[in-house]
Amino acid sequence: QVQVVESGGGLVQPGGSLRLSCAASGSIFGTYVIGWYRQAPGKQRELVAVITSTGITNYADSVKGRFTISRDNTKKTVYLQMNNLKPEDTAVYYCKLHPVVSSQDYWGQGTQVTVSS
Repeated sequence: QVQVVESGGGLVQPGGSLRLSCAASGSIFGTYVIGWYRQAPGKQRELVAVITSTGITNYADSVKGRFTISRDNTKKTVYLQMNNLKPEDTAVYYCKLHPVVSSQDYWGQGTQVTVSS
């Protein structure tokens, strides 16, 4: 059993910052790719940022230069540093853990990020 838990969401003013955390536990083996996704009401879930086991990262164009994804393999934790937040960043943010050798993905429960003045 693998558990993924996000934390760090909340209410922030435009231009503010938040750091989301994604902690994994359980039977975790091998190499993982970890991604942050977000979903606003009535919209499809979209990929925000992804990081490989070797530290290669990719970002959605809408967040490039503002968001930074990082991982601490020892702590089994992935972070999403979000700076200069905009109202359009408002969404539920989800962490996904993807084992490279498996088609099984593990999702967290999501954490709400609301950007409003």
